[in-house]
Amino acid sequence: MRPKTTRTRTRQRPLLAVGPEAPFQATQPSELERLKERLLLELLAETVQQPELNPAYRRAANDAVSLAWVTPFPLLFLPTLLEEKAAEARRRTARQQAVLKRNSPSKALP
Repeated sequence: MRPKTTRTRTRQRPLLAVGPEAPFQATQPSELERLKERLLLELLAETVQQPELNPAYRRAANDAVSLAWVTPFPLLFLPTLLEEKAAEARRRTARQQAVLKRNSPSKALP
């Protein structure tokens, strides 16, 4: 008995030509990016005493922008989303610090 083979046909799609009327906007910071940077600077001001929060806040800002982008009003939703993400980052960092302190090798020494 021969194995059954299936042939599939693929239709080639024409390439879309992008002319000079469609400028490349990735080099220009959008209004959403400017708002993110302004809010992030406010958050980073409090990391002077806690530098371990710096990367966590940056990740939180990027996550908040990603979530805000899919909402109907991203500029309106971004501050609240960033606030929630920053609070989550603070909790996670505090939990990690507690675990590291609890499991530190200096505690095991007599």
